[in-house]
Amino acid sequence: MIRVAIIGAAGRMGRMLIEHVMNDQQLKLVGALEHPSCQLIGQDAGLLVGKCAAEVDITDDLGKALEKADVIIDFSSPKSTMAIAPISAQRGIASVIGTTGLYDDQRLQLKALADNGAKIVFTPNMSVGVNLMFALCDKLARLLGSDYDIEIVEMHHNKKKDAPSGTAVRLGEILAAATGLDYATNTRHGREGLVGPRTKQEIGIHALRGGDVVGDHTVIFATEGERIELVHKASSRDCFANGAVRAAKFIVNAKPGLYDMLDVLDLK
Repeated sequence: MIRVAIIGAAGRMGRMLIEHVMNDQQLKLVGALEHPSCQLIGQDAGLLVGKCAAEVDITDDLGKALEKADVIIDFSSPKSTMAIAPISAQRGIASVIGTTGLYDDQRLQLKALADNGAKIVFTPNMSVGVNLMFALCDKLARLLGSDYDIEIVEMHHNKKKDAPSGTAVRLGEILAAATGLDYATNTRHGREGLVGPRTKQEIGIHALRGGDVVGDHTVIFATEGERIELVHKASSRDCFANGAVRAAKFIVNAKPGLYDMLDVLDLK
């Protein structure tokens, strides 16, 4: 039995993770952490999601939340993730991190933890479909080469705080590497005004926000006379929770290191 603690347990993603963990016979919920300002502190995590009592209360005490855990699943915030990851590593607890909006230096901090013996799965998107899209984009970009212009369009709900999405950023990084470009200098975030013709040395990224869209991503490869579009649409957060559960099962038995969902799915 793999013992799991959920970080950000009372949020939309946290609640879905609680439900998925409780539904899985290989997993046991042992911790549920929330911010001290959360009004649900003290409530049973199982009852929170409409299931039987889990005998695990929502808590703001990190030590209590991690006390029995083999692995944490964290979809919280960059600040929270970067505070908790070193403590989890120090205690020998594996981490599955789906938090978006991490800066490059924060990613490097996760790598440093892994280099020093931590077990971490970090990915901006846990969806099996999105990670297949990552693999396909890498392959297509290498096959099509510079003859095709590449544009990324993403849309999310109106409450999302970061833009572009972590998934769009990861797509951009993969596509830049596959075409010999540099993500930091060759991406173009939207266009406005008299910007001139599109160059071959850029990848466009466009962020749309509205309504309750869970997450749509489109990658367009366009050339003279034709275009290819890869599209992924998430209709519920179940796909992210399913991937996170799969990652948790993977990482507890993995060697120390920093992994992503391509490792989990054996797509590399």
